[in-house]
Amino acid sequence: MESSSTTTAYSIGGVRVLECSAEGPVLRSSQDAVDLIVEAMQQSASLVVLPGARVDPRFFELRSQMAGEIVQKFVNYRMRLAVVGDFSTLISESTSLRAFILESNRGSSIWFLGSIEELKKRLAEEERRMEIE
Repeated sequence: MESSSTTTAYSIGGVRVLECSAEGPVLRSSQDAVDLIVEAMQQSASLVVLPGARVDPRFFELRSQMAGEIVQKFVNYRMRLAVVGDFSTLISESTSLRAFILESNRGSSIWFLGSIEELKKRLAEEERRMEIE
């Protein structure tokens, strides 16, 4: 396991992960996303795990367009992102955010999950599906 002061790189079931700690800079812009993607690439990671608390609250206000800009960077660089936290209050207050999170979770690029354990289960399911195909 490799780590810096705010990130740790490790593998979950063959997937190289760069996990960001709860302490550290907040993701505020598409440039912040690119910086995080570059750090993940330097660690040979294909998935970034970011605590929800490290995401600027404007990200969850879809009209700000921050979510779209940041998600697009991850998609363009073929880097997956798992934002981990409790989003229940946010999605109870916004139908469009609820739809965005549900749609993201249907795919394989951007996930909003409740815990690292949920991420591990998701990756294990993905691995099983790939073995069947």
